[in-house]
Amino acid sequence: MKPAVVLLSGGLDSATCLAIARSLGFSCHCLSFDYGQRHRAELKAAARVAKALGAAEQRILGLDLAQFGGSALTDTRIAVPVDGVQPGIPVTYVPARNTIMLALALAWAEILGSRDIFVGVNAVDYSGYPDCRPEYIAAFETMANLATRAGVAGARLTIHAPLIELSKADIIRKGVELGVDYALTVSCYQADADGHACGVCDSCRLRAAGFAAAGFADPTPYLA
Repeated sequence: MKPAVVLLSGGLDSATCLAIARSLGFSCHCLSFDYGQRHRAELKAAARVAKALGAAEQRILGLDLAQFGGSALTDTRIAVPVDGVQPGIPVTYVPARNTIMLALALAWAEILGSRDIFVGVNAVDYSGYPDCRPEYIAAFETMANLATRAGVAGARLTIHAPLIELSKADIIRKGVELGVDYALTVSCYQADADGHACGVCDSCRLRAAGFAAAGFADPTPYLA
Protein backbone atom coordinates (compact mmCIF):
# COMPACT_ATOMS: atom_id res chain seq x y z
CA MET A 1 0.00 0.00 0.00
CA LYS A 2 1.20 3.48 -0.81
CA PRO A 3 1.72 5.71 2.24
CA ALA A 4 -0.23 8.93 2.63
CA VAL A 5 -0.11 11.59 5.32
CA VAL A 6 -3.59 12.55 6.54
CA LEU A 7 -4.19 15.66 8.64
CA LEU A 8 -6.54 14.50 11.38
CA SER A 9 -8.07 16.97 13.82
CA GLY A 10 -10.70 14.63 15.25
CA GLY A 11 -13.57 16.53 13.67
CA LEU A 12 -16.21 15.40 11.20
CA ASP A 13 -14.43 16.54 8.05
CA SER A 14 -11.01 15.11 8.83
CA ALA A 15 -12.53 11.77 9.84
CA THR A 16 -14.32 11.59 6.50
CA CYS A 17 -11.11 12.54 4.71
CA LEU A 18 -9.26 9.69 6.45
CA ALA A 19 -12.00 7.24 5.44
CA ILE A 20 -11.71 8.38 1.82
CA ALA A 21 -7.92 8.00 1.82
CA ARG A 22 -8.25 4.52 3.27
CA SER A 23 -10.90 3.58 0.68
CA LEU A 24 -8.47 4.58 -2.07
CA GLY A 25 -6.00 2.01 -0.80
CA PHE A 26 -3.54 4.23 1.04
CA SER A 27 -1.69 3.30 4.21
CA CYS A 28 -2.69 6.29 6.30
CA HIS A 29 -0.21 8.05 8.57
CA CYS A 30 -2.27 10.53 10.59
CA LEU A 31 -0.87 13.81 11.82
CA SER A 32 -2.66 15.75 14.55
CA PHE A 33 -1.66 18.97 16.31
CA ASP A 34 -1.80 20.16 19.87
CA TYR A 35 -1.57 23.80 18.82
CA GLY A 36 -2.86 25.52 21.93
CA GLN A 37 -6.53 25.16 21.05
CA ARG A 38 -9.21 25.77 23.67
CA HIS A 39 -9.79 22.11 24.51
CA ARG A 40 -8.22 18.67 24.10
CA ALA A 41 -11.46 16.81 23.37
CA GLU A 42 -10.81 16.98 19.64
CA LEU A 43 -7.36 15.43 20.06
CA LYS A 44 -8.86 12.58 22.07
CA ALA A 45 -11.37 12.16 19.24
CA ALA A 46 -8.56 12.05 16.69
CA ALA A 47 -6.98 9.11 18.50
CA ARG A 48 -10.33 7.28 18.55
CA VAL A 49 -10.93 7.95 14.86
CA ALA A 50 -7.43 6.88 13.81
CA LYS A 51 -7.86 3.58 15.62
CA ALA A 52 -11.39 2.95 14.38
CA LEU A 53 -10.51 3.66 10.75
CA GLY A 54 -7.38 1.53 10.72
CA ALA A 55 -4.68 4.18 10.41
CA ALA A 56 -1.14 2.84 10.15
CA GLU A 57 -0.14 5.30 12.86
CA GLN A 58 -1.03 8.61 14.43
CA ARG A 59 1.36 11.25 15.67
CA ILE A 60 0.53 14.37 17.67
CA LEU A 61 2.86 17.34 17.31
CA GLY A 62 3.00 20.11 19.87
CA LEU A 63 2.79 23.55 18.30
CA ASP A 64 1.88 26.33 20.72
CA LEU A 65 0.15 28.90 18.54
CA ALA A 66 -1.50 30.22 21.71
CA GLN A 67 1.74 32.14 22.27
CA PHE A 68 0.67 34.37 19.37
CA GLY A 69 -3.06 34.40 20.14
CA GLY A 70 -5.10 36.40 17.66
CA SER A 71 -7.85 33.79 17.35
CA ALA A 72 -10.80 32.78 19.48
CA LEU A 73 -9.51 29.21 19.23
CA THR A 74 -6.12 30.00 20.77
CA ASP A 75 -6.81 33.05 22.95
CA THR A 76 -9.35 32.69 25.76
CA ARG A 77 -9.67 36.47 25.91
CA ILE A 78 -11.48 36.37 22.57
CA ALA A 79 -15.02 35.00 22.73
CA VAL A 80 -16.14 32.29 20.33
CA PRO A 81 -18.98 33.72 18.18
CA VAL A 82 -22.35 32.07 18.85
CA ASP A 83 -24.70 34.06 16.60
CA GLY A 84 -24.35 31.94 13.46
CA VAL A 85 -22.10 32.14 10.41
CA GLN A 86 -21.60 35.77 9.41
CA PRO A 87 -20.04 37.39 6.31
CA GLY A 88 -16.27 37.87 6.37
CA ILE A 89 -13.49 35.98 8.12
CA PRO A 90 -14.47 35.18 11.73
CA VAL A 91 -12.32 35.49 14.84
CA THR A 92 -12.07 31.68 14.98
CA TYR A 93 -9.64 31.88 12.04
CA VAL A 94 -6.18 30.84 13.27
CA PRO A 95 -3.57 32.77 11.25
CA ALA A 96 -1.49 30.51 8.98
CA ARG A 97 -2.75 27.34 10.69
CA ASN A 98 -3.29 25.27 7.56
CA THR A 99 -0.04 26.52 6.02
CA ILE A 100 1.91 25.45 9.10
CA MET A 101 0.19 22.09 9.35
CA LEU A 102 0.53 21.30 5.66
CA ALA A 103 4.21 22.25 5.78
CA LEU A 104 4.80 19.77 8.60
CA ALA A 105 2.75 17.14 6.78
CA LEU A 106 4.95 17.79 3.76
CA ALA A 107 8.08 17.18 5.83
CA TRP A 108 6.75 13.88 7.14
CA ALA A 109 5.54 12.81 3.69
CA GLU A 110 9.00 13.30 2.24
CA ILE A 111 10.55 11.24 5.04
CA LEU A 112 7.97 8.48 4.52
CA GLY A 113 8.53 8.49 0.78
CA SER A 114 4.90 9.51 0.32
CA ARG A 115 3.67 11.60 -2.57
CA ASP A 116 0.19 12.12 -1.16
CA ILE A 117 -1.19 14.38 1.57
CA PHE A 118 -4.89 14.44 2.48
CA VAL A 119 -6.55 17.42 4.14
CA GLY A 120 -10.24 17.78 4.96
CA VAL A 121 -10.73 21.43 4.04
CA ASN A 122 -14.10 22.53 2.70
CA ALA A 123 -15.11 25.68 0.83
CA VAL A 124 -18.91 25.19 0.70
CA ASP A 125 -20.41 24.86 4.20
CA TYR A 126 -17.58 26.56 6.07
CA SER A 127 -16.68 29.61 8.14
CA GLY A 128 -14.92 31.53 5.37
CA TYR A 129 -11.30 30.75 6.23
CA PRO A 130 -8.95 31.83 3.41
CA ASP A 131 -6.76 28.72 3.78
CA CYS A 132 -9.66 26.40 2.93
CA ARG A 133 -10.14 27.64 -0.65
CA PRO A 134 -9.30 25.59 -3.77
CA GLU A 135 -6.85 28.24 -5.02
CA TYR A 136 -4.94 28.04 -1.74
CA ILE A 137 -4.62 24.25 -1.94
CA ALA A 138 -3.47 24.48 -5.57
CA ALA A 139 -0.90 27.14 -4.66
CA PHE A 140 0.45 25.09 -1.75
CA GLU A 141 0.80 22.03 -3.98
CA THR A 142 2.79 24.09 -6.48
CA MET A 143 5.04 25.38 -3.69
CA ALA A 144 5.49 21.87 -2.26
CA ASN A 145 6.79 20.56 -5.55
CA LEU A 146 9.26 23.45 -5.78
CA ALA A 147 10.45 23.16 -2.19
CA THR A 148 11.22 19.46 -1.74
CA ARG A 149 14.00 17.18 -2.91
CA ALA A 150 11.45 14.69 -4.16
CA GLY A 151 9.55 17.35 -6.08
CA VAL A 152 12.69 18.71 -7.74
CA ALA A 153 13.64 15.14 -8.68
CA GLY A 154 10.31 14.71 -10.47
CA ALA A 155 8.39 12.70 -7.85
CA ARG A 156 5.36 14.95 -7.85
CA LEU A 157 3.46 15.42 -4.59
CA THR A 158 -0.34 15.82 -4.58
CA ILE A 159 -2.40 17.63 -1.97
CA HIS A 160 -5.74 15.83 -1.91
CA ALA A 161 -8.73 17.86 -0.69
CA PRO A 162 -11.60 15.48 -1.49
CA LEU A 163 -14.20 17.43 0.51
CA ILE A 164 -13.44 20.89 -0.79
CA GLU A 165 -16.48 21.22 -3.06
CA LEU A 166 -18.94 19.07 -1.06
CA SER A 167 -21.77 20.32 1.11
CA LYS A 168 -21.70 19.26 4.75
CA ALA A 169 -24.61 16.92 4.03
CA ASP A 170 -22.71 15.27 1.16
CA ILE A 171 -19.63 14.90 3.38
CA ILE A 172 -21.74 13.11 5.98
CA ARG A 173 -23.38 10.88 3.36
CA LYS A 174 -19.94 9.93 2.04
CA GLY A 175 -18.66 9.19 5.52
CA VAL A 176 -21.65 7.04 6.40
CA GLU A 177 -21.15 5.13 3.14
CA LEU A 178 -17.53 4.48 4.18
CA GLY A 179 -18.41 3.42 7.71
CA VAL A 180 -17.40 6.51 9.70
CA ASP A 181 -18.82 6.54 13.22
CA TYR A 182 -19.42 10.24 13.72
CA ALA A 183 -20.14 9.68 17.41
CA LEU A 184 -16.36 9.36 17.77
CA THR A 185 -15.73 12.87 16.42
CA VAL A 186 -15.74 16.31 18.05
CA SER A 187 -16.29 19.46 15.99
CA CYS A 188 -17.26 22.09 18.58
CA TYR A 189 -14.96 25.08 19.00
CA GLN A 190 -15.59 25.14 22.75
CA ALA A 191 -16.44 21.57 23.75
CA ASP A 192 -15.98 20.52 27.35
CA ALA A 193 -13.36 18.02 28.46
CA ASP A 194 -15.67 15.11 27.68
CA GLY A 195 -16.44 16.34 24.16
CA HIS A 196 -19.92 17.72 24.85
CA ALA A 197 -20.68 20.39 22.25
CA CYS A 198 -22.02 23.88 22.85
CA GLY A 199 -24.49 23.67 19.95
CA VAL A 200 -24.24 27.36 19.04
CA CYS A 201 -20.76 28.02 17.59
CA ASP A 202 -20.33 28.08 13.80
CA SER A 203 -18.90 24.58 13.72
CA CYS A 204 -21.78 23.13 15.74
CA ARG A 205 -24.37 24.89 13.60
CA LEU A 206 -22.83 23.68 10.34
CA ARG A 207 -22.53 20.13 11.69
CA ALA A 208 -26.14 20.00 12.95
CA ALA A 209 -27.47 21.44 9.69
CA GLY A 210 -25.44 18.88 7.74
CA PHE A 211 -26.92 15.93 9.62
CA ALA A 212 -30.42 17.33 9.18
CA ALA A 213 -29.92 17.85 5.44
CA ALA A 214 -28.34 14.43 5.02
CA GLY A 215 -31.25 12.76 6.78
CA PHE A 216 -29.21 11.11 9.53
CA ALA A 217 -29.54 11.41 13.29
CA ASP A 218 -26.97 13.74 14.82
CA PRO A 219 -24.89 11.68 17.30
CA THR A 220 -23.31 14.76 18.86
CA PRO A 221 -23.59 14.96 22.67
CA TYR A 222 -24.63 18.51 23.53
CA LEU A 223 -24.22 20.41 26.77
CA ALA A 224 -27.45 20.64 28.72
